[in-house]
Amino acid sequence: MLFNKKLFSLVDLDKSKFYFTIIFGVFVSVFTIAQAFLLSRIINNVFLLNYKLWQVDTLIILFIISFSLKASLQFLQSSFSAKFTISIKKKLREDIIENIIKIGPIKIKSERTGEIVNTLLNGVDKLEDYFSKFLPQIFLSAFIPLIILLFVLPRDFLSAIIFVVTAPIIPTFMFLIGSASESLNKKQWKTLSRMSAYFFDVLQGIPTLKLFNRSKETIKRIEEISNIFRIKTLKVLRVAFLSALVLEVASTISVAIIAVAIGLRLLNGDFNFADALFILIIAPEFYLPLRQLGVSYHSGMEGVAAFERIDNLLELKNNIKDESEIKESFSYDAQSEIKFENVSFTYEGRNQKALDSISFTIEPNKFTALIGQTGSGKTTLMNLLLKFLQVENGTIKIGNHNLNDISTIEWRKNISWLPQNPHLFNTTILENLLLAKEDATKEEIIEACKKAKIHHLISSLPNGYESKVSETGENFSGGEIQRLALARAYLRNAKIIFVDEPTANLDATTEHEIINDMLKLFNGKTIIMIAHKLNTIIRADKIIVLKNGKVIDEGNHQELMQKSDYYKKLISNMNQ
Repeated sequence: MLFNKKLFSLVDLDKSKFYFTIIFGVFVSVFTIAQAFLLSRIINNVFLLNYKLWQVDTLIILFIISFSLKASLQFLQSSFSAKFTISIKKKLREDIIENIIKIGPIKIKSERTGEIVNTLLNGVDKLEDYFSKFLPQIFLSAFIPLIILLFVLPRDFLSAIIFVVTAPIIPTFMFLIGSASESLNKKQWKTLSRMSAYFFDVLQGIPTLKLFNRSKETIKRIEEISNIFRIKTLKVLRVAFLSALVLEVASTISVAIIAVAIGLRLLNGDFNFADALFILIIAPEFYLPLRQLGVSYHSGMEGVAAFERIDNLLELKNNIKDESEIKESFSYDAQSEIKFENVSFTYEGRNQKALDSISFTIEPNKFTALIGQTGSGKTTLMNLLLKFLQVENGTIKIGNHNLNDISTIEWRKNISWLPQNPHLFNTTILENLLLAKEDATKEEIIEACKKAKIHHLISSLPNGYESKVSETGENFSGGEIQRLALARAYLRNAKIIFVDEPTANLDATTEHEIINDMLKLFNGKTIIMIAHKLNTIIRADKIIVLKNGKVIDEGNHQELMQKSDYYKKLISNMNQ
């Protein structure tokens, strides 16, 4: 359906440029009519009435002026149309990224990265022809033929009637053929999205594919997907070419009918030559906007098909409530406890609770470890504290404040997050560190890196802190990435540190050193860590033991070894 209300509402983002695009288009047609009128008069006067050129110099000057004004207006029309389209594309991309950031990493995991990238780039670009060509052409194809008709009617009633009768033929053919290709466009776009997602998966999984000798099978699969996309694209193009041919033939026949009707009356001497020539010159211009609408119709359908996916991304929501009405200011007191009071959480589409009425207290300026087997609820608990998810039942209290009533922005000013696999962006080391504190001085950055024991390595690089980090940080080892992340967390100077203990891509010695350095760096701050290693767990001031979404015990290592059989079982498994 081409008249998608949501898509059309995007015009409101820059109404003035859209209206000017149409207005300039209308005036272009007015000057086209003027040119046709002046040209018919010049030819009639010079060749039939034997006027000298100097006798029609006024008409020639007016023709040149009209030509110049038309060219200027066409330039302005294209310029305003381009600016209008650029502003919409820019706003859509900003809205998509803003919504992806808003819903957070948990919800977005259900979407394929390659498909999102394709939508963000190719999908938004597909709207360019919709807004720059199709949408303005709808209005122009209504106004321009009407204006031409008003000029033709006083000069030849019969030609005006032929215009009126033949005009609906072109849009009728356009919609008949176009409706058949609508589903083809949607299928083509879905295939392109799936192909993009698959390519992205393959690029990310090249080491795994090589390791298991699956390269040939993958190449064959890529060929199959590419061939499917080729076939669907050819089907769309076949319909597009067919419709263009039909529209061209229809308009040519219509102009021919006009020409025959005028020619017969000219032979009989029943028609003025100047008016006849004017109508013959202007006749193709009458059908031109309708033909252009037909040509842009397919671009419009591609835009609508792409917008369906864009709209899906814009409509993605997590369970975080709208924070626009949160007015309560928040300032974290370093002495505030973090209390879980009967907190429950269930993931969408699942029946089993990830957290089931858990209650415990995290003491300020202490090291609290969260432990439990896979699926026990550790990550869900951490995601609630990070506000990637929102508490559905129960309350998380930060001092006297309900975490749900604290804006995400204000809350995250007070926290730092060290994930198991820190992400480094494909930019300089300096810019990666400045993510933590954008106004940090060079001295603060160097101090943070020295504390994290990474300054020496950075200094040894040819460009020092201006050295580029490759995509996914592949030019650094796992331990070096962890230390850069540690420096970034220290630079933030947050009051609460959330950590998922690093175990991936690290040897035992490096892992032990990083944990030791981290605990020293953040000594005296509130540390909440998902812990996996015994050496880390025994150093915690408090250990929260989770099982099947419930807190089954808490205390320090010595206390739990005396009273908790389940804890002893977990520790025993770690030692094996």
